[in-house]
Amino acid sequence: MKNIKNIEHINLSHDWAKLDRIEYDFQFKNGEWKRLKRETYNRGNGAAILLYNKNKGTVVLTKQFRMPIYENNPKDSMSIEVCAGAIDGNDSPLQTIIRETEEEVGYKIEEAKQVLTAYTSPGALTEKMYLFVAEYNDQMKTNDGGGLESEHEEIELLELPFQKAIEMIENEEIIDAKTIMLIQYAQIHQLV
Repeated sequence: MKNIKNIEHINLSHDWAKLDRIEYDFQFKNGEWKRLKRETYNRGNGAAILLYNKNKGTVVLTKQFRMPIYENNPKDSMSIEVCAGAIDGNDSPLQTIIRETEEEVGYKIEEAKQVLTAYTSPGALTEKMYLFVAEYNDQMKTNDGGGLESEHEEIELLELPFQKAIEMIENEEIIDAKTIMLIQYAQIHQLV
């Protein structure tokens, strides 16, 4: 880009993820250059999946505590979401979601279809989400799920009628963007 220069990164934290203040010169449409400062949170990219069963008319979701939601509104601290996880190392988004599906919800899938790619909060997060869908059946169940103790996860598995999931979006029981996008994708494409 020709309208950005003199980019400087100042690391503010590098604990669970990396928080930087980025200072840069930006040229506006009127030709004026201004020095701007923005904070960006980099935790890497992620992958998420909506598991659906067309025959049963169900989807698999998770429920877990989310501290950022608690900070915003303690009453909404338990988040209902699609299965998701951070992309580690050299893993592909597909490899990540196959692993996360077995860890979090206990289903062993062999394949999934990537249907969307999205930044859920591009004003502050560098995270790009790779969004998948896949059919599941009872024979794919290999364990109880729940996440990994080593990652301090405590995830509740929810198998819900698809129509109930849509209602939960409408009444704001489901407030997670990636989950809303994938359920609406399934609704538009009549997957369930």
